[in-house]
Parts: sequence; structure tokens; C-alpha cells
Amino acid sequence: MSHKRSFIADQRGAVALETMIIYIFLASFLLVPLADVTAAAFQFASAWAALRSFGQYVQYYNPLGPDGTVTWRPGLQTTVAGYPISNIQVICGDARVACSSSNIATPKYFTFTTTVTLAPIGARLPFWRSVLCPTSCTYTLLYSERFQ
Repeated sequence: MSHKRSFIADQRGAVALETMIIYIFLASFLLVPLADVTAAAFQFASAWAALRSFGQYVQYYNPLGPDGTVTWRPGLQTTVAGYPISNIQVICGDARVACSSSNIATPKYFTFTTTVTLAPIGARLPFWRSVLCPTSCTYTLLYSERFQ
């Protein structure tokens, strides 16, 4: 039997070549996006926990005066666990309008926001950039909590 025929009959080397192609496919199209989704989930969970913590903080750092006016005491923290807290509002009445001198209804709840900026690995690849971060990788989370 010639060497050429033995190589044709024994094609174990072809599997090794195909395996490398399969590994590249799995890593670039399945594992990297899955890792990005997992990292984003952890960042969103952390930001949501920071918002909840700030909500509990505001429950004890109540901005309501005895006459129902809203005045924040000096020293109100604006960062929780590395997330900036912004757009803090006290909502009065059932109309969902911020409390002001013209809106003196009973304060119902307060709202505030934070931003989360994702840095996905797959966003560096042109195809995944449009899927993972279509417009921007910065998201704003809104949180509200009722006064008790």
C-alpha cells in the first residue's frame, strides 16, 4: 500500500484542523457575547442595589419639613457604591409632579436616577457593536420609593 492511499484512508488530521475552526467560532460568537451579558447583568444588579440603598438612606434622611415643604439638609450624599445619584425629586399629589411652591399637595414619593456605563469586550468587534450597544453603552436607571 502506498503512502498516499494510507493518508486518504486515515483522515484524523482533518479533525484537528476543523477543531481549530470550531474553537474560534465558539469563542468569538458564543463565549465573548455571553461574558458581556454576564458582566452587564452584574453591573445592572450593582447599580440597582445602589439605588435601593440610597432609597433607604433618604427614608431616614427625610427632606420633609414639619409644614410639608421639601428642604434637603446639607451633606446629602450623591454617590452610592461608585454610582452617581442625580435628578432627586420629591413627587407631590396624585398628578406625579415635583413638589414646589405652586404644588403643595401631600408628598407621596421621591425619584432619582443613576447611570451605568457598560464596556463590553465584544463591542470592539464591528458586528457585535451594533448588537450590544446600538446607540450608546450608557444607560440611565430610574428608581422611585414611597414615603412611609
